[in-house]
Amino acid sequence: MLCLRPAMGKRQFVEKIEVTVEQGIPGERWSISPWMRLPDGSPDPSIQICFLQKRVLDLIWTDRENTVHPGDTFIVDMDLSERNLPKGSLLHAGGAILEVSGEFNNACPKWKKRYGEDALQWVRAPENRVLRPRGILAKVHRGGVIALGDRLTKNDKSLRP
Repeated sequence: MLCLRPAMGKRQFVEKIEVTVEQGIPGERWSISPWMRLPDGSPDPSIQICFLQKRVLDLIWTDRENTVHPGDTFIVDMDLSERNLPKGSLLHAGGAILEVSGEFNNACPKWKKRYGEDALQWVRAPENRVLRPRGILAKVHRGGVIALGDRLTKNDKSLRP
């Protein structure tokens, strides 16, 4: 599943997404209202892209008619744990390369409102932190187009020290 967030609470499901190093996803709200900024006030590129495991989405998003999609750009069938994808890991999708961020996604207050207290506590439980049930964040390492159905693969090389 590919999802764009053009505005707060708005979702647009698309067949393809263009990603760029400078803008992340052109037209996405990351460039306008990011939750993390650099010291100069610009959007922090380490949170340009978000991934969520399909299994987690299926567990929490049970009322798809009345509850907003969590807004993750990519819903994937991949192990997003720290062990499998440590900070600096490179992911290939379509013509793009994405770099796994070191930022932990611990879910925002909207997660609790939409999916409940239990879902929030599960994501934030210390023993689950390494599993990253809320997903991972990434920045665009090399721009390109990613289409629905493109295979997401991890690169054996990474930017890890």
